[in-house]
Amino acid sequence: MEITRQADYAIRAILFLSEKEGNGRSPTNVIAREKHIPPSFLAKIISQLSVAGLVQTSRGARGGVTLARPSNQINLLEVIEAIDGPIQINECALDHESCPFGKDCAVAPLWSDLQGEMVSRLRGTSFASLVHSNGKSASSN
Repeated sequence: MEITRQADYAIRAILFLSEKEGNGRSPTNVIAREKHIPPSFLAKIISQLSVAGLVQTSRGARGGVTLARPSNQINLLEVIEAIDGPIQINECALDHESCPFGKDCAVAPLWSDLQGEMVSRLRGTSFASLVHSNGKSASSN
């Protein structure tokens, strides 16, 4: 399983905003440059993150992007799912009916366990914790 490049860029953008939390709006051209995201691609990503309620945008000379909620209330799972939709390790991890072996599949319990662990880990990882674990704080940026 691999997240899309678009989801990776969304994570980078939210991480940047989390690092700058409390310092006002960030222009998209700065986010794109600092996080190595193609500007035209970032515009689409920011739009999707805005629709998902993760960022707020404003236009104009003092415009830019900010987090819609504190970074400790935004987790990796919701950013990935805002871009890629529901995340799953295997189709049958969530729907045993889709497997031709159904409940007799020897691997199904493993897929289900891994699915639960992955979702739990992503849901339990806030962007504030990522910024903190990276040794950065919003006040030092």
